[in-house]
Amino acid sequence: MDKFEAMRVFVEVADANSFSGASRKLGLSAPAVTRAIGRLERTLGVRLFNRTTRYVRLTDSGARFFDDARRILEDVEQAEAMAAGSYAQPKGVLSVTAPVLFGQMHIAPILTDYLQNNPAVTVRALFFDRISNLLEEGFDIAIRIGPLKDSSLYATCVGHVQRIVCASPEYLKAQGTPRHPADLADHLIILASTVEPTTSWKFETPLGKDSVRVAPRLYCSQNGTAISAALQGFGITRLMSYQVGEELQRGSLKRILLDFEMAPLPVNIVYFGGRKANAKIRSFIDLAVERLRANPYIDH
Repeated sequence: MDKFEAMRVFVEVADANSFSGASRKLGLSAPAVTRAIGRLERTLGVRLFNRTTRYVRLTDSGARFFDDARRILEDVEQAEAMAAGSYAQPKGVLSVTAPVLFGQMHIAPILTDYLQNNPAVTVRALFFDRISNLLEEGFDIAIRIGPLKDSSLYATCVGHVQRIVCASPEYLKAQGTPRHPADLADHLIILASTVEPTTSWKFETPLGKDSVRVAPRLYCSQNGTAISAALQGFGITRLMSYQVGEELQRGSLKRILLDFEMAPLPVNIVYFGGRKANAKIRSFIDLAVERLRANPYIDH
């Protein structure tokens, strides 16, 4: 294994914080990955990772080497890709993930337009309400809602969405409109567990953050079920603003407790490679940024 390949192994281990994760990504055996890191450490004369049976973390020397190694590999990969033409023409398989309803409502239409404009690309789209590991699960791009934690990824913010409390006008007319979060104790509650996993709903008040305990009559593991129940006038629910944008616009749902809403959450497109990402990734990001920033259900 030459020095460039050893550096590539090192970067994959650092990104995954895992020797086994890197071996799966690279298609190498775990012993081969271990040997490559060992040879690199002997060549450099420093220890690159602190390793135990439970975790793998960069040493200070490893962290300094990581930035340089990734930059060098990106330069080499860019040169190779430009020679092969993959930076000029989108081609290959593009893997994209997003939260379920956001993906269905706002990403799927972008994907179909993208495919029509890029006949040499095939898309693998997986939508689920959890944070995916791009490296270990083989994704090129993810749409993430909320603060980002993984600093090894590049990100482009396209706007913000909000956790909102809403109900149908019919329910509010029959049961009254809550004026304060504490009033929710007197109402029928629909819990969408992917938006609010617990029965303690947090709000902003003039005195700071406050938690209100609700007692749901209906627990929903799918946001679509919570939306349907709210539309039928069963009760009050808390959802993401983009999930019910059309319903709020039509007036079939009404947004309540606006003065107590928590801070907006960023919507980011995250990916590897930055400006040096290959054409299939760059072309999708360009289209997605344009469409999502023009989306009326995402605040800008």
